[in-house]
Amino acid sequence: MLAFETDCHIFNGCGFPAPGLHSFVFKPLFTIGGVEFNKPMLLAVLGSLVVVGFFWAAFGRAKVVPGKLQMIGEAGYDFVRRGIVYEALGKRVGEKYVPFMVSLFFFVWMMNLWSIIPVAQFPVTSIIAYPAGLAAVVYVMWVFLTFKKHGFTGGWKNITGYNKELGWVLPLIVVIEALSNLIIRPFTHAVRLFANMFAGHLLIVMFTIASWYLLNGVGIAYAGASFLMTVAMTAFELFIQAVQAYIFVLLATSYIQGALSEHH
Repeated sequence: MLAFETDCHIFNGCGFPAPGLHSFVFKPLFTIGGVEFNKPMLLAVLGSLVVVGFFWAAFGRAKVVPGKLQMIGEAGYDFVRRGIVYEALGKRVGEKYVPFMVSLFFFVWMMNLWSIIPVAQFPVTSIIAYPAGLAAVVYVMWVFLTFKKHGFTGGWKNITGYNKELGWVLPLIVVIEALSNLIIRPFTHAVRLFANMFAGHLLIVMFTIASWYLLNGVGIAYAGASFLMTVAMTAFELFIQAVQAYIFVLLATSYIQGALSEHH
């Protein structure tokens, strides 16, 4: 829902058209092979193409003396590699996971960025299915690496925190750890990203609609204040979008670190 989609203004005898869940529901734009594409799906596909296209353009013909685009690509790649992966896994172990984490970081960031890009104006990650899908990929990788590293028995010990030295509290610890790692961990991984993007987009939409709604009579003064809040919230959201991409990848890396460690 955008502000210019309504002719409702204050003092016109109509109530404030508040945004809500309906602001996150979209009708199909078109159908391909029986699959209906709505706006978030289209933005997800376009976002993937943008990320792939950017790195293809930056590194497709890499030079010893990099150009501007290659320098930007190298800076982004190195940020994830050194600032996240190496910090958690070390250089020797972490190098093989760098491409995945770089892809994950920039994909999530791009999905978030759609919120402030004109015409698009919607963060794909504010739809729970997308963070849940990404969290599921990380979850499957974590489980696979855990059992690959420790074997069947050792893997369950790693997941449940099994330690005979815990004595009589061991059963309680096993239940808590298993519940935390197998259910709560992937849930919170997805919801953290979703909730931040959902709330941020809702606030921006609310102040945007309020700016339009108040644009009548003496309400113009309040409309100006609301517009300033829209600008401020957009700037703040730009920061949050990068932070949430960072946190999502940081948590993914820490989960892999836990899978590869002898005990967590």
